[in-house]
Order: sequence, then C-alpha cells, then structure tokens
Amino acid sequence: MKKTIMVIGGGLLQLPVIHTAQRMGHQVIVTDYNPNAVGMKDADIPIVMSTRDIEGSVRVARAQNELSPISAILTVGTDASMAVAAVANALNLPGIKFEDAEAATNKIKMRMRFKEYDVPSPNFLPVWSLSDAKKAGKILKFPIVIKPSDNMGARGVMRVDSLNQIADAFKFSKNASPSGELIMEEFMDGPELSIDAIIFSNEIAITGIADRIIEYPPYFIETGHNMPSALAKETLDDACEVMKQGIRALGITTGAAKGDIKITKDGPMIGELAARLSGGFMSAYTYPLSSGVNLMKAVIEVALGQEPGNLEPVLNQVAIERAIITKPGFVKKITGLEEALKIPGIREIFLNVKPGDKVIQPRSNVEKAGHIIAAGATLEEAIASYEQCRRTLNFEMVEANEISMETIRLSAKEKFKKICYVCKTCDGRDCPTGVPGMGGVGTGESFRRNIESLKKYKINTRLIHDVTQPNTSTTFMDILISLPVMAAPITGTVTNMGGAMDELEYNRAVIDGCVRAGTIAFVGDGASPEKYKIGLQALSEYNGMGVPIYKPRSDNKDIIMRLKAAEKAGAKAVGMDIDAVVFKTMAMKNQSVGPKSFSELKELVSAAKLPFILKGIMNVRDAVTAAEIGAYGIIVSNHGGRVLDEMPGAMDVLDEIVREVKGRLVVLVDGGFREGVDILKALALGATAVLIGRPIAIAAVGMGADGVAFYLKQLKKDLEKAMILTGCSSIKDISSDIVKAL
Repeated sequence: MKKTIMVIGGGLLQLPVIHTAQRMGHQVIVTDYNPNAVGMKDADIPIVMSTRDIEGSVRVARAQNELSPISAILTVGTDASMAVAAVANALNLPGIKFEDAEAATNKIKMRMRFKEYDVPSPNFLPVWSLSDAKKAGKILKFPIVIKPSDNMGARGVMRVDSLNQIADAFKFSKNASPSGELIMEEFMDGPELSIDAIIFSNEIAITGIADRIIEYPPYFIETGHNMPSALAKETLDDACEVMKQGIRALGITTGAAKGDIKITKDGPMIGELAARLSGGFMSAYTYPLSSGVNLMKAVIEVALGQEPGNLEPVLNQVAIERAIITKPGFVKKITGLEEALKIPGIREIFLNVKPGDKVIQPRSNVEKAGHIIAAGATLEEAIASYEQCRRTLNFEMVEANEISMETIRLSAKEKFKKICYVCKTCDGRDCPTGVPGMGGVGTGESFRRNIESLKKYKINTRLIHDVTQPNTSTTFMDILISLPVMAAPITGTVTNMGGAMDELEYNRAVIDGCVRAGTIAFVGDGASPEKYKIGLQALSEYNGMGVPIYKPRSDNKDIIMRLKAAEKAGAKAVGMDIDAVVFKTMAMKNQSVGPKSFSELKELVSAAKLPFILKGIMNVRDAVTAAEIGAYGIIVSNHGGRVLDEMPGAMDVLDEIVREVKGRLVVLVDGGFREGVDILKALALGATAVLIGRPIAIAAVGMGADGVAFYLKQLKKDLEKAMILTGCSSIKDISSDIVKAL
C-alpha cells in the first residue's frame, strides 16, 4: 500500500533513502533549505524548509499531513534528529522523545547522559567563553579536543595540546558553532570505529562496523573508512556493547543510531552517538556492498512502525570509501571520470567540485573534493581499485606556468578576509591590522621605513659586457641554493592571519615551495610554547631543509630544549629572534622573554651542535658581539617593523654592519624586499642573501606551495634581468659600485 514518507534533508547523503522509499512504492516528501538540492529535485513533494528549523518542520508537516497523511518521518546522514522527533511527536508517528533526540544531538547533553548512565566516554566541560575554555584547560588533561556542541562534519573540531593553544582553537571552534556553545573533552587516543544500529521495540541490532581513517591534525578529517573492521572480534564485541549502553542511555527505543567509538587503552569509549544512520557513505553504500543488506529499506520499515526485514549479511565483501583531497588552488579541469568508473571494483565516484571552484586544504569533513567507493573480495583488492581510480581521475589545477601574481593575490585576499588587503605593493601604507595581524607595530612606521630605505638606493647600470645568462645560485652553509633568497620565519596563522591557513599547512607550503624553487625556508617558534613543534614537523617531512628561529625565552633551558629538537628534526641550522624581547604576541600568551647577556648567548651557541644565527641585529655593536660569541651568522632585521616603531630600515644599517663584520659572519638581511632589483641592492651592500616574509606568506595562503614556488621563481627571473643590466655573470660579481645612495 502506497504511503507518504517524509525525509528531513535533501542532500547527497539522503538521496539513497529517498530513492529506496520510492522503489518501495511510497510517496516521498523532502524538506531542505536549498530548493536546488539533489534530493529536492527527486522528491515527489519538495518543501523548502531548513533542517534546523524545528518549529518550521512541524508546521509544514502538519499542513502537508492534511493533504496526504504522513506515515513515517526520518533522516539519514545529517543531524536532523530533533526535527524528526518533533514531527513524529506532533503527528503521533513512530519515533523517540524530543528530549532524547536533543540529547543525541547536543554533545554536552549527550555527555551528561553518558555520565548519568556510566557509559564510557571522556571527561568534558561545557564552554561558552574564552575564560571558560582556559579554566577547562586547567582542569582537563591534555591533549584536549574542542568542538561545537551543535554541529557535525568535524566543523570547528580541533585538538589542543597546551594552554597556550586554547585561544586560537576557541576562536576556530566558536566560528563553527550556530549557538556559540562549545564542549571541551579529553582526547581519546586509539583506533576509531563507526558503528550503525537499527532499533525496533527496544531491540538493538548492530549492523555495520567500519574502521575510520582520521587525518590532518590538529583537525579531525575523515579521509575514508574500511568495511568491515579489521579489529579482533573480542574488541568489536566490547565496542558494540558500549554502543548499546549509549543507545539505551539516550533513550533511542526505535529508529536508528550511529556511533563513533574509540578503542582506547582503557577500553572502548564513545566519541559521539546520533539517533540516525551514519553518513560518510557508510550506511547507504559501503555496508550494502559489504553485506548485501539494504539499511535504507530497514530504517524506512522501522519508521513506519514495522519490524525490519532480514538484517543478517548475505555477502562477505570488503567495501571502502576514500576522500578525494587535491592540492589547494582552482580547479581547471577534471578528466578521467568515465574511465575511472569502468575500473573493476569502483562502484561510485562523487565529486564535490567542478572546474572553476576553489579547493582548500580541508579543516572539516565538508571541504573535500569528492569521494570514491570501491569494493573487492579483500581489503587489498579494494584499495588497489581505489589507487588505480585515483591515478586515472585527474584534477588539473592551475599549472605553475599559468599561475600569476594576480591569481595568487586574488585567492589570498579572499582567504585573509580583511586581515590583509594583499596590496599590489606590499609597503605597509594600507595595512588593515597591526600586531597581532600582518602589519607593523604602532603607526607602522618601521615597516614602511624598510621599503623607504630600499628606495634610497638606485642602480648604476653597466651595459658593455657579454653577460646573457647570469648564474643566480649561491651557497649557504654549504647548501647550494638557486637564488640568494630564503623564506623568513612567520608563525601564528590564526593569530596573525585570521585562520587563513592551518599552521602545519602553512609551514608545509612554505618549505615545499622553497624546495621546489631550489632554496630553503626559515620557520618560526611562535608565542605558544608548543608551536615550535609544528615547524619542526614540517621540516622533518622535507629532510630538514630549513632553519628554525626561536624566541629569546627567559630561561635558556627552554631554548636549548628547542635546539636539541631541531637537531633531531634534521634542521640545517638554528637561530634566535634576539629582538623579540618585548614582542606583543609573547606578552599576550604570557610567555616570559628578555634580553640575553654575552654569557647567555655563549651558552646557547655552545649548546647548539648546528650553526647558530642571531636574527634582529640592527647595530654594529650587536653584530660584533654575535661574532665574538661564535655565531655562524646574523640577520639584519627590524622584524618587519613588528617590534618597535621609529626604527631605521634594514638597508639603512646594512652597509656599516657588513663593513665591520665581513669575513667573520654570514650576513643576511630581511625587511621590505619584494623584487629582484631589491635583492641586487642588498647583495651589492655585502649581504649573502635576503629573507622575505609577507610576500611569501601571501603566496602560501593564495596558492600553497605552488604559489610560493612561483613567487620565488619570478624573483629569480627578476634578479637575472637586474644582473644582465649591471653586467654581473654570477652572485660573486655583484659589487658595491652598481648601487648609489641618493
């Protein structure tokens, strides 16, 4: 007999249950805020209504019920359980109590239920304000996870490893919470399972159990799952028992449930449990492929008040889902889709992007480029099909020779969201922010003076020569680099860049981009005590091709600890921001810093087994002292104008410093360098190489490693032109007579 089924949500994950209900001969109502959602297009009766609008959902259900009586209400794959329960209660349909649906949706209420019923789950605290978050950080044991209490898809979920990371993580999580209510809970370490269950008349039938693959820390991105789980039966039985405890505690007496269960050293614990079947293509795709059981049909039957049909597996296959994650950038072309779908074992390919769309490194489960479903007799067979599919399916992003500074700036400007205006000329005149931010401290005068000091020097061209292909390569610490330019250390992608990139993603982009361009990167320490580990992790992934620079923390032991960690990471040298003694962000994070005496610096140089570099030198006396303590080199720098207003520009003092310590130290310089001719000026005054900060940061935010590599290669071309115009066939040929101070 034809009945009317109401489905809350019309997205891709609801499509299978919509189609299944229609194949069962039922009429389907679909509600979604988006009239163009795929499920709305296939609905018999589409109704525009947000899944979050509970009162609105009841209202339209009552009105539609007068026209065609509704026999069942349900959802799958999305957190609309409260709307489902409200409609079920209002129309006297099978379902659960609204208060139970709320407990299965709101993570704080969920944890409170689990605590009341002694269900294994992590210690937690509710959080509304940053003050709450800091207090929670002092009570809970690190690592901690912070997340919205009222969102799904890993939106706003972030791991926190220390008190100093809480402020940034709080802001990230708060922005993803519709209500602003957050929860902080202790991190559960161990493998993670995704479990589905069908519940009818208080009887719980566990259906699919999958191994989840979670990556991209400190975020929690599900990059795939394997069905069935490869864990031992005893472990799975224990996990299922905990899942059942959670179902009972939440009062889910009829319908469906999905749980994320962590297998910790203390046994299974519930991460989350919802009153619906799983999303992530598990309940609708991988489980039917693996078991032969149609869970969509079963959940419809239960919603109709009927006992579900056979839930016993009739197949013994392996099915997997894998997320498609591409390089950040703009999609130019997607090819190989038809061929990929013909690969044996490939069952479905879902694309979330199309040509022209911007792709970012995901920080939640809704920021992936697509999904691939594969199946086989064994896990190895399914994975082999997926890997062949991924090789066949090609996402052609903007190629290196098609990237322009204009496209980089446009992309970066969108990501910065007014933290940085990404001006065509980065000279500090129109910076929207100071410190924290991308600008300079105070009036920004020191930032601007870097640019002005460069402009004081003009080029004396030499045109009677035979130089046509100058060699821009040079050596730094016996490392051959393709041009005398390296990335300056920058940290605080949340604090200073407004969350435009993840910290690790940023470091990877800069280091990778530098390596591609034939040079190396300096990485920063940051105000947060643990942030230095992020730069070191990125360095270790690229054979240590870089130099970590640390803050002048008051206790030398803290610095020495970092020096040793840099050695283990394979860094090529180490250094310290000697000028960060009153750095604003250090004070904001309550980090004690201060000047260093001769003996303290001597101790650090002695403790470092790697070449030691002092950054922030702006006078001859400090340069001489650096030589006397045995430093390998110095960086002439006013910290990009970020430590003190009314400082001279780096080029204002470079010449006299070089004259005093040349031959005793390697002299690097940073501050305001933007073009190849700027580099030529610094080299002419005796610098070995220059460091560049903001433009590389903009390139990294705009187009990741590709953007960084492009910018550096453009600088190399610019420098080559400048060398031709001055008759310099190599870096050694660049001399002081080609520049003139005006």
